[in-house]
Amino acid sequence: MSEELVENEIAQEQAFVDRVQVQLVKSAKAAQELAREGHGRGRLGHEGGLVERDAMVFQAAKRIAQLDAAHEGLVFGRLDLRTELDAAPRYIGRIGLRDEQRDSLLIDWRAPAAAVFYQATAAEPQGVVRRRVLRSTGPTVIGVEDELLDAEAETDLPIVGEGALMAQLSRARDRSMHSIVATIQAEQDKAIRAPGKGVVSISGGPGTGKTVVALHRAAFLLYTDRRRYEGGGVLVVGPSGVFMRYIERVLPSLGETAVALRSLGEVVDGVKASRHDEPAVADVKGSARMAELMRRTARQQAPGSPQEFRVFWRDDTIVLDRGTLGRLRRQLMSQGRRNRQLPRVATTLLDAMWRQVRGERGRDRGREAFNDDMLGNQAFVEFAVAWWPPLDAPQVLGWLRDPELLARVGEGLVSPEDQRLLAKSWSGDGSLSVEDVPLLDELRYALGDVPARTEEDHDLDDHIGGDLQELTTAAEREYAPSGRAWAPPTHRIEDDGYAHVLVDEAQDLTPMQWRMVGRRGRGASWTIVGDPAQSSWPVPAESAEARAAALEGKELHEFHLSTNYRNSSEIYAYAAAYAERVGLDADLPTAVRSTGIDPKVVTGSADLESATREAVREVADQVAGTVGIVVPVARRSEVNAWLASWPEFADDAPGARAAVDSAVAPSGEDRVVVLTGLDTKGLEFDGIVVVDPQQIEDESVTGRATLYVVLTRATQLLTTVS
Repeated sequence: MSEELVENEIAQEQAFVDRVQVQLVKSAKAAQELAREGHGRGRLGHEGGLVERDAMVFQAAKRIAQLDAAHEGLVFGRLDLRTELDAAPRYIGRIGLRDEQRDSLLIDWRAPAAAVFYQATAAEPQGVVRRRVLRSTGPTVIGVEDELLDAEAETDLPIVGEGALMAQLSRARDRSMHSIVATIQAEQDKAIRAPGKGVVSISGGPGTGKTVVALHRAAFLLYTDRRRYEGGGVLVVGPSGVFMRYIERVLPSLGETAVALRSLGEVVDGVKASRHDEPAVADVKGSARMAELMRRTARQQAPGSPQEFRVFWRDDTIVLDRGTLGRLRRQLMSQGRRNRQLPRVATTLLDAMWRQVRGERGRDRGREAFNDDMLGNQAFVEFAVAWWPPLDAPQVLGWLRDPELLARVGEGLVSPEDQRLLAKSWSGDGSLSVEDVPLLDELRYALGDVPARTEEDHDLDDHIGGDLQELTTAAEREYAPSGRAWAPPTHRIEDDGYAHVLVDEAQDLTPMQWRMVGRRGRGASWTIVGDPAQSSWPVPAESAEARAAALEGKELHEFHLSTNYRNSSEIYAYAAAYAERVGLDADLPTAVRSTGIDPKVVTGSADLESATREAVREVADQVAGTVGIVVPVARRSEVNAWLASWPEFADDAPGARAAVDSAVAPSGEDRVVVLTGLDTKGLEFDGIVVVDPQQIEDESVTGRATLYVVLTRATQLLTTVS
């Protein structure tokens, strides 16, 4: 094929892309004009103008954000159809655009008219003669890759390139996941365009594109039913902060920004945790029995709260002793969540106290006078607030630092050894681990929100002697956990629901994490992505039961991906052989790409640092993209220090330290990073150097699965150093 022919084809496509770019600028100006008009409506001086302003400005801002996000690779596909060979071809892009005559200029990849771009094959061309992928840098077309799908069609269309998919698979990796919108394969497209209701489960072995397919599905759902999914929200849950930062550019690059990306340590609003507990502790905190432990804890009397109240009124000494207060506490608990009972506390206490009034002077004054006197009694108000304070989840979780309280609520539920592990994990500086977050969420729901006061509450105050108002005011004034004034939470548990929930690396979720995520999706549709062979949770049956409870009543649609696009066939053969050797029941996809380079095994080195340094240098010299150094958890600080001391990687060391110490993705263009086995979940690198693989295998009961994951992260080169 002549270079002149290729250049001519690129020039033709550049002319069309230039036309689209002109229209993109015009569309952006139109959106900006809409925003200006909206602001003008707000100056009309009446409520209708303000409503129109808000609606117009909101829609304009959304369109501007969509247009801004679409510049990179805006036009990526072209279809030449048998029925349209004499007409203009169809062009496929990240968003849809119309020209000034309102005719379709660019078809959104999610539109029904674009489906054939992904679904047509040589066996079933569906009327497509030639499928072309445009490769671009910014607005500049740098290459085209063609596939002739209908060889029997009478056409002189040139076929250029070696195929879009292989070109995409061979590119160097950087620190972010990129969309595959130009190279989605037929089996992937079926999962992306699956029904919007119920649960779509996407399974498959390493490198099959499960994550990026699921993200494209989220973008597809937003396109097909924007009112539902944008209004109710889409929640994407992944295993770690490193992973979430790796995928964060995918949806914006597809024109979607109305999505909440949360790692498992960030699912609860206002909470952010990145530190993991040791495996033995994590296994205890993740187990389903912790739900009962949290329920029992939420029902305990607040430590340090008063055990008795005594007051003299008229001719009677009124006593609320320990037994009476216990009975009243059980009575209130039986009526619902603890914080929801706050408006009933005053009435419940006053009822019990009034029953002790026997003297004639007291009875003659009556109940209303009794209420007034008690609520005017500072000692009673302080007692009521201290006996039944409004509680938040972090405070109640902190109660379990007391070994005696932990032993009391854990009796018959967690063993003394488990109690020891829990107490030790909570005895530090008070910082939360990722495994603590579901426990906090469990407590939030066990405690409930403090009821917001309504006009009806204020009216009720007049009828019951003002006790609601008095105690609510006193609670806000008197109660100060951690040295701060208490206030009702700004985010309430009834606000947790989403319209769609996407869970990646679902095989790793503990039963408690399934309960946490399940609360966010009770009324939602779901996309669940995972591979059981890669699971880091040691009791699959327990996790499966919790998952079934979270998805109860929802119709299941299952899709399986069978082709490994990430690893070279040499690397995956090595990983698959390891999985078979250690007895993992692994789903083994077919790797479609060969490099001719087998993984390298370095053993018997007396100086592990020197051997690692040499391996990293060798890999970095041979690949153009990222290099991951994967280490046992116990060695991560040590290897991080090695990397920081190697002059040839000095520019990479700060980023590597960030990855190790805080599980936050390195910034900038750092090529070499240090990660633990669990940190690598969902990520991929051009080259991987595994340090002390046996220790990675030995560090937890699921270490074999973790090491299998590590061995499947590399696209080009894999080296292990023992």
